[in-house]
Amino acid sequence: MKPFILASASPRRRDLLGQIGMVPAQIIPADINEDPIDGELPRLHALRLACEKAQKVSGEHSGKIVLASDTVVGVGRRILPKSEDRKTAEECLRLLSGRSHRVFTGVAVIDEAGEMRSRVSETRLKMKRLNETEITDYLDSEEWDGKAGGYGIQGRAGAFIHHLSGSYTGVMGLPVYETRNLLLAACT
Repeated sequence: MKPFILASASPRRRDLLGQIGMVPAQIIPADINEDPIDGELPRLHALRLACEKAQKVSGEHSGKIVLASDTVVGVGRRILPKSEDRKTAEECLRLLSGRSHRVFTGVAVIDEAGEMRSRVSETRLKMKRLNETEITDYLDSEEWDGKAGGYGIQGRAGAFIHHLSGSYTGVMGLPVYETRNLLLAACT
């Protein structure tokens, strides 16, 4: 397999790639504006950000294979933010408590010729109704920091999800099935 660049600062994405034997030659985070465009739906937001991240890093490293990804939590048409503070995480948890939601992860790969291939993984989840102790304990854990929708399924919040249909690794930030296929198409 040809070497590729992972356009992400996420250690979870690096670890998930390692689990499937696809280790990036370089990790170069893409610094882009991640704010949603007015009226943008969660699925399209995830795909747009993944593509923009791939294009940004590819533009700086022409002729290299670049992989980028972005994960978005959506409730209906609403895009939940990445939790950068406790208040935002709490608002997300209270909104998701007892409700169904979707997690969209966009994946984009640009090959050596500059051709981009992309996919979106969609996972439907239902979170149990959270009591005050569960919310407080989760917020105190700080596992929510930097997580889309205020939670990380691979940690304590995994116990809050009583239904999942789709890609568990997609919810973690990188759907390995789709990612592997995109990388194989670009690297062979």
